[in-house]
Amino acid sequence: MSVLRPMDKLPGLNTATILLVGTEDALLQQLADSMLKEDCASELKVHLANSLPLPSSVTRPRIDLIVFVINLHSKHSLRNVEESLHHVDATFFLGKVSFLVTGARGAGCLTVFSARPLQIEDFRATMAQRLVRMLQICAGHVPGVSALNLLSLLRSSENPSLEDL
Repeated sequence: MSVLRPMDKLPGLNTATILLVGTEDALLQQLADSMLKEDCASELKVHLANSLPLPSSVTRPRIDLIVFVINLHSKHSLRNVEESLHHVDATFFLGKVSFLVTGARGAGCLTVFSARPLQIEDFRATMAQRLVRMLQICAGHVPGVSALNLLSLLRSSENPSLEDL
């Protein structure tokens, strides 16, 4: 069983890499495109996967942030994430893993983000901004802030503003 570890590869110079894991290819691609449109000081790399483990034969860069996208309308989506979690090293959960829940109709959500449909362009752009900012922090490109600092900051407020991220 291949397990993803946060420090198993050397970091690329001025490069930040995110891995989006989910069952809805079209939505993942739209979110990735929105992220690549964002203004980012570092080189942004977005990798998409339906599930983990990743193929071991493919050379890949170090992954700085993993985002599991869960659709609340699909049992398969949740089951896929549950199975994929077994292939992530526990140290990744120290601020380098996030869960993006989509498809909720109410204001209550289980994650850092509001659970709304990613099909809405404005919402997708907002999520892309937040994910890019989180990625920069997780990659170590924001001086004075680490992934653990980000985790404690997000837990201390229910709805953080973009400036807080």
